[in-house]
This record gives sequence, structure tokens and C-alpha cells, in this order.
Amino acid sequence: MTSGTDNSSSQTDFFELSSSQTSAHPHFAELCNALYERELYQLATQGPSQIQLLRRRLSGLSHHVKRAAYFLANNDAPIEVDSHNASWQGKQAAKCPGYQVDGEKNAAWFARHAQHGLVVPVRVALLDTQHVELDSVDRVLPDERKLHVNKHGWFHFSGEPLAEASSAPLSQHQLLRPTKPIMTAACCGHAWNHKGKTSPRALSLREMLLSGTIDWKTFRLTKPR
Repeated sequence: MTSGTDNSSSQTDFFELSSSQTSAHPHFAELCNALYERELYQLATQGPSQIQLLRRRLSGLSHHVKRAAYFLANNDAPIEVDSHNASWQGKQAAKCPGYQVDGEKNAAWFARHAQHGLVVPVRVALLDTQHVELDSVDRVLPDERKLHVNKHGWFHFSGEPLAEASSAPLSQHQLLRPTKPIMTAACCGHAWNHKGKTSPRALSLREMLLSGTIDWKTFRLTKPR
């Protein structure tokens, strides 16, 4: 029978790099294990009910986990990485930094910089709670001054949604112009309610992948690593 110690060692080595790579990425395996455990829990509790879709998600899981771990291990972000939890850590503001939006500044920024693949923040408010999520632009209509993001749909350049999702009538969404405080809140999973700060939420694997592609100097689209 294999001992518990052997099982632990096998799990730790599952995502190991070569010896030369390990010296350059000492936390890679730990990051992978944390990401893998978190995503498996999400798939088990909130994943797709269709077997084929679930199999497809699982088949690509290892690749996406390694990619997210690589970004975390090689980041140049002005926020810290908690390798034990595979998460970003940064000081949380007293209030959501995306609560007040200047529509004109939003519109001017997106008119200049909106393009396919750009990582953008979206403020999500549900009942008395709110947080900022990372999303990505997948379509831009400059003549109509609007864009579409992968998860949250269509927005005017000003940040207002074209239509709220009927499946979540109590939620509100606002596209935000990326700034350091807003992107820090999004990457760290900061959340607030009417009393103030609440426990941070865990980012999805998709958001972790998006967080690794942010250009923290300009917040504009950069070439993929």
C-alpha cells in the first residue's frame, strides 16, 4: 500500500518543472496545486451539467493551470502573490474604487484604446454587495461607440450596459476605465457591502489567466507572452 507521504509527494510533483526550471520558478508546483484544487471544487459545485462540456473543461485544465501559475510566478505587477493560495494580495480600499464613474473620461479612453483582447474591469453589484471582475473585449463597434465583453455583454464606451441580463434582474454592471486601484481590486477579489469591506472572493481560473496579461503601466493591450 502506498503511504500518505508518497501520495503527498506524488501530488506535489504532478506540476513540477525540470531542475533548472524549478530554481527559476520555486513556487510553480505550489501555485499549480492551489489553482488545480480550487478549479476542481468550482467544477464539482458549479460546473456544467453536460458531461461532454465537463470533459472538455477537464481536458484543458492542466494546460490552463500551468499557464496561470507561470503568469503568477513571473509577474511584474505592483501587487503581491500568495503562493499558498495562488492569489493576488493588495491593500483593499475602504470603498469600491469603481463606484463613481466619469462617463466622459470612460468614453474618451475606450474610444482610443478599445480593441479585441483588451482586459477590462466590470463592476458587478448584486443586492447590497459589489466587486470588480476582469473581462475581455471580443468585439468593438467604434462608429456606434460600444463594445462587447466576453462574459458581461454589450456596453457603451461611457460604461453603461446596453441591457441588463434578464437572468439576473437584481444585478447591475458597469464597464470601468482601468486604473491601478480598480485593477488591484479586481485581481485581489476585493468585495464590499453596505457596511464596508467584506471577505475577498476567489477569482475564477479564467480571471487568473486574464490577470496575468495586464500591462500595469498603461492598461492597454500588449503582445501575449
